[in-house]
Amino acid sequence: MDTYSKAVSLSRRDFLKAAGVSFVTAVPAWGKSSRPNVLLLFSDQHHAGAMGCAGHPIVKTPTMDRLAANGVRFGRAYCQDGICVPSRTAMMTGLYPRTTGCLDNPNNPVEPGRYIMLQKLFKHNGYTTGCFGKRHLPRNDMALGWDSSATTINPKLDPSDENYHDWLKANGLYEKYREAAGEAIMDSNLFCRISKLKAEQRDAAYTADKTNAFLKHCKASETPFFCWATFHGPHQPYTPPQKWADMYKPEEMTLPANIDEPIENLPHELQGWRRNKKTPWNLGAAAENKDLYRTYLAYYYAQVTEVDHYMGVILEQLNRLGLAENTIIIYASDHGDFTAHHGMTEKCALGHNVYEDTLRVPLIISCPARFAKGIVCESLVELLDLYPTLIDVLNLKTPAKMQSLAGISLKPALRQGKSLARKYAFSENWSQLTVISKRYKLGRWIDPGPLPKYRTRDNRQRNPDMLFDLQDDRLETENQIANPQLAEVKRELDSALQQWIEKTPAAGRDKFVESQLGKTRLLR
Repeated sequence: MDTYSKAVSLSRRDFLKAAGVSFVTAVPAWGKSSRPNVLLLFSDQHHAGAMGCAGHPIVKTPTMDRLAANGVRFGRAYCQDGICVPSRTAMMTGLYPRTTGCLDNPNNPVEPGRYIMLQKLFKHNGYTTGCFGKRHLPRNDMALGWDSSATTINPKLDPSDENYHDWLKANGLYEKYREAAGEAIMDSNLFCRISKLKAEQRDAAYTADKTNAFLKHCKASETPFFCWATFHGPHQPYTPPQKWADMYKPEEMTLPANIDEPIENLPHELQGWRRNKKTPWNLGAAAENKDLYRTYLAYYYAQVTEVDHYMGVILEQLNRLGLAENTIIIYASDHGDFTAHHGMTEKCALGHNVYEDTLRVPLIISCPARFAKGIVCESLVELLDLYPTLIDVLNLKTPAKMQSLAGISLKPALRQGKSLARKYAFSENWSQLTVISKRYKLGRWIDPGPLPKYRTRDNRQRNPDMLFDLQDDRLETENQIANPQLAEVKRELDSALQQWIEKTPAAGRDKFVESQLGKTRLLR
């Protein structure tokens, strides 16, 4: 549960009654002559609680709110690794990070050809595919296979037909962009600075423009499409243009109750960040001057609203083209942001993989003509569930050598508003495994094997395992790992984690270690 909406989990019927929307009880299948489109709207680092429809009192997200009112919002959706590339890889393969071997941003799975990426599955089914914005998948052919593409990040990381950097240079705007996204930002407090670019010159606008051009092409060609519109925001640097920053006054920002959590409670890496006084991660300075935190929150929320606005621009185009009724619209993010909880900013992904702020993600799926409307599903959901869900609801044909998927279909929640059967959700990075139940969460530190070159510390020697009661300790400040009264809970979660380890292939992780780091095995 997020800390902004302590009791927002209305019953399904209460929500429907309050919102004045209807519930779809029986839905016919799509005919062969009208294959539905899929529009995957995506952001980077969006805290699941930072939406109006999630109960946040300040953040303005009218587009996301409308999607939730006309679809199903999953209140407990979790990413499979709290950092960009591994999370996106899990979603686009339907597999856990240990299976592909992608557990950190620089990781390239050693056998990329063995995985059927989601875009290739759609092409296999006759769809036109397009990806616009920050794709950020492994730098091998796992990122390729799109009919049309344009990236907003370094084109070396995202090989594409077009890229935002070239557009900036062609329009004489590259230096203004670099002032907020280049070396200069390293001297700012908590990565915060107002961008000198106008709103229509920002990467969010570029993503929307390229997406809308693609939708127009698909309308003209009368082909079904799978489109991934993937925004860079609200990921750091927190550099909104003045238009969006004016909507949030730093002095009006409410700080979370656990912003001054004792540093000793935190994993070692987070302790280092909390003590640091050097820019841009100068949390030590922010602890002494809370206005730095308030500015960070204001700019972060501004970037959430910026993403929401351009999502709306895309959906307006979808409506104008007459494509909305036959399109499944999904909104999700790859991971969250601390938003000053635990006194932290962004995600500090290398130092933990446990907190709700970074592992829980927004997930909304809407198609009013075919799915339930106005439902809040509180079942445990994983981001990699999108892959089997799309296969199920669209009846997609899978290749003969298709990998065995790890997730479950969300179709029962989408079609009838039913709860899902999953009892536990799992997430992992290279050093911490986390299992989540309806009420509790267990984070186990594991042997990370050989550390990447930029790592100098071994978390095994410094951090206790972490057990949280998500019902009575929503701020996750009380580690119950040594509480004898929860010994049975700990045994249950340990057993669930061990069963997951035993049944989840880890060949990708092992092969990556063998080939890249010169060791034979990671301790699983």
